[in-house]
Amino acid sequence: MRIGLDRFIQYVELELGRSENTVKAYRKDLENLFAFVQELGCSQLADIGIVELRGWLAAQRTAGLSSATLARRATAIRLFFAWAVNSELISHDPASALVIPKVSKKLPHVLQQNQAAEFMERAATRADDDDPVHIRDRAILELLYATGIRVGELVGIDIHDIDQSRKTLRVLGKGNKERVVPFGAQANIALSLYLDQARPKLLHSNSGAAVFLGARGKRIDQRVVRSMVTAVLASLSGMPELTPHGLRHSAATHLIEGGADIRMVQEMLGHASLSTTQLYTHVSMDRLKAVFDQAHPRA
Repeated sequence: MRIGLDRFIQYVELELGRSENTVKAYRKDLENLFAFVQELGCSQLADIGIVELRGWLAAQRTAGLSSATLARRATAIRLFFAWAVNSELISHDPASALVIPKVSKKLPHVLQQNQAAEFMERAATRADDDDPVHIRDRAILELLYATGIRVGELVGIDIHDIDQSRKTLRVLGKGNKERVVPFGAQANIALSLYLDQARPKLLHSNSGAAVFLGARGKRIDQRVVRSMVTAVLASLSGMPELTPHGLRHSAATHLIEGGADIRMVQEMLGHASLSTTQLYTHVSMDRLKAVFDQAHPRA
């Protein structure tokens, strides 16, 4: 089974071009599956049938995994066994009849526009102390909120990906798909301050072309960004608990609330499907209803 798994991961990474996180998730999912079926007496891929696959998913559900995680694991299984048949490792696909659990689309938590303004003001205040890390953090927060890019896309930005004259950013998204994203004046001010004053202080011989650097001069880690976002939010009262992805949700929601065309927002966020972007219209409508109920005299 191990040889088949390694070949499959190579296929997912090189031929399908899936992201590093997806590749890691698929490997973990399949390793978990193989450990489960081996305890049931399956020593070869051909020994695995639909009963074992359904039993594994049932065990995951009993363990309390979310519907989204179950759906991803079911997708990994179906993709793997379809590949195994095409690669002639097995003659029959036991996962072809496997039903992928439906994912309930929950409305994401977002900042209100006044909260976002307070959040950015706090970031600017921290940057006033001339600490290069705080100046860097302000630029990161401004860019995340201005562009709605993913934190993984942000940490991968190189110097040549930025066009400050046009206020655009080139990022590499899911599936190695490249897109150009605009950002506004405030983000440009924060970015200029970082590039001119803070980045040179963080620069190291092994920094390379990375825009955002950690305290030791290497490309900043996603975990550092997530911790920083959480810390800045925690320093303000009344703020929801959000990750950097929450800033992405907030940016999309505020764009739509401001009248942006949904297809433009789809392009900006790098969504493959318009239905994913449409989730933010539901968030905005949910807010509109709440305001209406509170403010209209005949609500």
